[in-house]
Amino acid sequence: MGPSNDTQISEFFLLGLSNEPELQPLIFGLFFSMYLISVFGNLLIILAVSSASHLHTPMYFFLSILSFVDICITSTIIPKMLVNIQTQTKIITYTGCISQIYFSTLFAGWDNFLLAVMAYDRFVAICHPLHYTVIMNPRLCGLLALVSWITSVLNSLLQSLMVLRLSFCTNSEIPHFFCELNQMTQLACSDTFLNDTVMYISTVLLAGGPLAGILYSYSKIISSLCRIPSAQGKYKAFSTCASHLSVVSLFYCTVLEGYLISSATQNSHSSATASVMYTVVTPMLNPFIYSLRNKDIKGALRRSFGMAGTKGTIVLLVKKCP
Repeated sequence: MGPSNDTQISEFFLLGLSNEPELQPLIFGLFFSMYLISVFGNLLIILAVSSASHLHTPMYFFLSILSFVDICITSTIIPKMLVNIQTQTKIITYTGCISQIYFSTLFAGWDNFLLAVMAYDRFVAICHPLHYTVIMNPRLCGLLALVSWITSVLNSLLQSLMVLRLSFCTNSEIPHFFCELNQMTQLACSDTFLNDTVMYISTVLLAGGPLAGILYSYSKIISSLCRIPSAQGKYKAFSTCASHLSVVSLFYCTVLEGYLISSATQNSHSSATASVMYTVVTPMLNPFIYSLRNKDIKGALRRSFGMAGTKGTIVLLVKKCP
C-alpha cells in the first residue's frame, strides 16, 4: 500500500487477555491483587534497605533500584488495563500507546541491565572477597546504575521513534493487554523491515550482552565454589547468590518464551501470557524471593515496623496525658 493511501489512526483497541465478559471481573480482581502485592512488596524492600544502615551495601543498593524499576514497569501497564476493564472500554490513544511502548521498553531494559550488574556484584564478592569494598566502591556502583539507566533510555527512545515512522491503517486491534513493541510493529501497514532490523539488533546487543555477562559471572562463581573445601562454606557462599539466580532464571525464561517461541509460531496469546509473567508476576515475586530467606531484610523490616509501633504508642500516651 502506497503512502498516499495510508490513514494514520488516532486510537487503538487493546483486546486484553480474554473477550469473555464473565471472565472480566476475575481478571480485574486477579491483576488488581497482583499489582497491590507488587507495589507494596517492592516498597517494603526499598524501606528496609533505606532504613537499615547495615544494608547500605552494593548488593542492597542495586536491589532497591531493582524494586523501584519493578514498581515502575507494573505501573506503566496494569493501571490502564484495570481502568479499561472497569469502564468496559478497550480504547487507548495513539499518544498513550507510544508512551506505553517507551516506558515499558525503558524499565524492562533497565531491569535486564540491573540483573547483570547484580551478577557482577556477586562475582566480585565471591571471587575477590578481599578486594570487594575497594572494587565495588560507591562511585562505581553509582556509575553502573547511571550507565544502565542511560542505555535503557536511549534504546527505548530509539524504539519509540522507530514506531512513530510507521503508518497504521484500518486494523487498530492489538491482541494484547498493553501496547507491546513487537505487536505494534506487526500491526503497521507500512514497511517494517527497518524496524525489525533495529529491534533484533538491539535485542541481541542489549539483552544478549547482559545475559552473556551473567553467564560469565556465574561460571566464575561456580569455579570459585568448587575450590572451597568445606560443604558449609560452599553453601554459605552460594546462598548469597540463590535469590538473584532465581530472579534471573524467572526473568529470562519468560522473556525468551515470549519473544522467541511465540515469534516463531506467531501466537499472540503465548506472547501475552509471557508478558504477564515478566511484567506482573516477576515483579510481584521478587520481594518474596529476596526476603523469605534473607535474614537481613526480614530483620530490617521487623525493626522498621517495631519502631513505627513504638512511636505510635508514645504518641498515644502523650495525647492521653493532661
